[in-house]
Amino acid sequence: MRYHCLVLIVAFFVSFVTGSPISLGSRDISSDLLANFNLYEQFAAAAYCPGDSNLTSGFGTPITCPTGNCPLVSAAQTTSLFEFDNAFFTDVTGYVGLTHSLSLIILAFRGSKSLRNFLTDGDFILVPVPSICPSCHAHQGFYDSWLESKTGILAALTAAAALYPSYTLVVTGHSLGAAIADLAAAEVRNMGIMTTDVALYTFGSPRVGDKALSDYVTAQAGGDFRVTHTDDPVPRLPPIDFGYAHTSPEYWITAATGVAPGTGDVQVLTGDMNTSGNAGQGGFDVVAHGWYLGPIGECSPSGFEFR
Repeated sequence: MRYHCLVLIVAFFVSFVTGSPISLGSRDISSDLLANFNLYEQFAAAAYCPGDSNLTSGFGTPITCPTGNCPLVSAAQTTSLFEFDNAFFTDVTGYVGLTHSLSLIILAFRGSKSLRNFLTDGDFILVPVPSICPSCHAHQGFYDSWLESKTGILAALTAAAALYPSYTLVVTGHSLGAAIADLAAAEVRNMGIMTTDVALYTFGSPRVGDKALSDYVTAQAGGDFRVTHTDDPVPRLPPIDFGYAHTSPEYWITAATGVAPGTGDVQVLTGDMNTSGNAGQGGFDVVAHGWYLGPIGECSPSGFEFR
């Protein structure tokens, strides 16, 4: 199983998850929003493909998924502006892409794949994040991943914004990549690199920081779309009891693994500690972490990377 290594981290934390139920929000979403979830999940999926995060691939090369799980990315004729992989201590991996047909700049981060990624996941001490907000604290491993990668990313975004000032930047990621995407979007918004709002779409994100951080990111302009799936255990980590909180709202997909969700299969829940959705589930379905609107990690090579 491609996500079996997550079991070790989840097993360590699962007994600490607490919370009290909160009433559900709306029980379905618009077809336009579901279409956005499909699109940006596929951009996140492409970050798992070695050819889309390889430092040796050239500027302007296509972003594609050889496994066929990101056809919308290919149809949009997305090309690479900057790629990063295996160049830092945390092994943060992903790409900056561009699609003229959708007038989008994409920043996508890959989820956990290597030993260094899983060590990063386990570095859950809360540390100050002054580049985001003075009173905020974030998971040290996630913040280190952003700090290690941001110089090249910000240079690529600054250049793209100068050339295409009307384009929208969307930051996305799955799992570990979703957590890093949260921090990246927050800082890029603060910097004002883009002349348009910066949107954030995450899939299967763990909690990223304390309540001050979650409230700060939630209040930023641009839109925060945090998508969870059934009883995927990863969004329940690190536990609330460790001082962590989620951004709001949550878009909880209730369709089973292997089933493409419809508009009625997504519940919208508000609050940074709402346990009516994913956080209130008692299951331990790691397979659910690998399926959101499709097989999000399908492009990842099989096997665990000891690097």
